[in-house]
Amino acid sequence: MSEIIFSVSGVRGIYGDSLTLPVVVHYTLAFAKFCRDNKKSRKIIVGRDGRLMGDEVSAVAIYTLSIAGFEVIDIGVVPTPTVQLAVEKLKAAGGIAITASHNPQQWNGLKFLDSDGTFLKSKQIDEVKKNLKTNKFSFVNIDKPAKLKVDDTWIDKHIGYVLKLNYINTAKIKRRKFKVVVDAVNASGSVIIPRLLKKLGCQVVELYCNGSGKFPHLPEPLPHNLKLLSAGVRKHKADIGLAIDPDGDRLVLICEDGKPFIEENTIVTVVRNVLKHSKKKNKVCVNMSTTRAVEDVANDYKGKVSRTPVGEINVVNEMKKVKAIVGGEGSGGVIVPKVHYGRDASVGVALVLNELADFKGKVSEYKNTIPQYHIEKAKIETKGDPSGLLKRIEKEYRKKDCRVSTLDGVKFDFAEYWIHLRKSNTEPIIRIITEAKSKKEAVRIQTEFLKGLNY
Repeated sequence: MSEIIFSVSGVRGIYGDSLTLPVVVHYTLAFAKFCRDNKKSRKIIVGRDGRLMGDEVSAVAIYTLSIAGFEVIDIGVVPTPTVQLAVEKLKAAGGIAITASHNPQQWNGLKFLDSDGTFLKSKQIDEVKKNLKTNKFSFVNIDKPAKLKVDDTWIDKHIGYVLKLNYINTAKIKRRKFKVVVDAVNASGSVIIPRLLKKLGCQVVELYCNGSGKFPHLPEPLPHNLKLLSAGVRKHKADIGLAIDPDGDRLVLICEDGKPFIEENTIVTVVRNVLKHSKKKNKVCVNMSTTRAVEDVANDYKGKVSRTPVGEINVVNEMKKVKAIVGGEGSGGVIVPKVHYGRDASVGVALVLNELADFKGKVSEYKNTIPQYHIEKAKIETKGDPSGLLKRIEKEYRKKDCRVSTLDGVKFDFAEYWIHLRKSNTEPIIRIITEAKSKKEAVRIQTEFLKGLNY
């Protein structure tokens, strides 16, 4: 039997195996107690990413919240960012997004949101874990559960907030008449992304946008999973292809020639566009594993970059602290606080098209204007607690000519490249990320590093 994974990225498990309906009830009750103990509101927002069996998980979570005394607003199949936005705007006690993000079809889960629409912080997760152990929950009369409201207006409201961004020149984007192919893996981006694109004057080819929840391929938007999108872009002679992960918080692009734009370049493009249209020096936040190209672009506009541990809530917390105007993660996550504090593919789509409208050339040509780096990723399965390995490697590299950071695992910053090792938030593995100025160098450096691990 597989295990439940519970971290700042939420609860995830294989549906019917580790994630059973009684497990959903237990975690939902623990979250309800957290909300009852910490919030005045008795309102909780629930939305789901559309994946198969998500309706069952959602129904159980909603009823559990109801008998725990909360008014539930069910906003249906929507991106996780839409749930975040609804929680914030409706001043709810919190929210639950039913999703396993980019995990394969058989997975599902629950992402717990605080009253401001952001994910729970580590200390808050600890509170929920404590509730799981104590099993001391409150219930209303089972014959009189709290009210349930269904509200299907939040996709249009979300689009409205995106288009209100003063960075967005809608008229300029419309003049370009972009032809766009969309692969939303038939999940939560199936409605919002095509609808947003049409409002921006684009001709939309909906490749996998039927909302069935049946993924046509592995859902993580990595190049080897996007071959059908690449072929679709070439077939339809489109200007660009957009890949959206199941819960609609990551955006990855395909150039007009069918080649990957590279997922790290999504945040670089957005940072450039936001800083370009800002009237003063501004701050940017990204995580430790995001490309150095962010610093290069920020320097062009006298911006300053802060780095955080991997995990959306870590980036969000730092953005609030330093008052950053844009941030995100190299996996295709874009955060613009003027809409809300959360990764949001819809915001990313609008800002990428805004930048391309300024550029006027092809997407592949624009890609060549971005500082050139290459990232190699590897992972090793953990054999118990990997902390000893990380400490051993850290001690060894402190003797070398590099800057060492232990903010998130351990990262070694050399003049020409960097290596980052960290425990995954979602899987029992250590991720190893290496960035250099060419693929050849990145592969060589990472290969040599892995050989030296002896793990």
